[in-house]
Amino acid sequence: MSDTAAPVAADPVKQFSVFIPNRVGQLYDLTALLAKHNVHVMAMTTLDTTDCAIDRLVVDDPDRARELMAANNFSFTECDVLVVEIAEEPQLKKILGALLTVEINIHYLYAFLLRPEGKSALVMSVEDNDLAASALNTRGFRVLNQRDIAR
Repeated sequence: MSDTAAPVAADPVKQFSVFIPNRVGQLYDLTALLAKHNVHVMAMTTLDTTDCAIDRLVVDDPDRARELMAANNFSFTECDVLVVEIAEEPQLKKILGALLTVEINIHYLYAFLLRPEGKSALVMSVEDNDLAASALNTRGFRVLNQRDIAR
């Protein structure tokens, strides 16, 4: 499974949390803007709140996405997330077990929409990316960096 044990800190995967008003077409406008400029949404999840939706996105070109969102008045924050490749559903239990072994809390996780080479992956927000990556690499899982998800 793992062909590298390189630390993710060198080129971590960026996640954007975009705050979008609860109005028809707002998510469409965001994804259309990114698509128009050849920025591909690789993973996405939406959290609905009373005043707005929070759309968490992982894209293949975070620098360009950041520029586009700022220039088009989208309110967002960004953070590093852990992304682990997963070949089949039974691996989920092993991934969670690896993190449990080192007592890492998972804040949230969601799946990739698409990946180069058609492989699946999980996006995870955890309390310690480096420790989690080490635990996963030790158990043979491939932890991806931003270059791995670029097109």
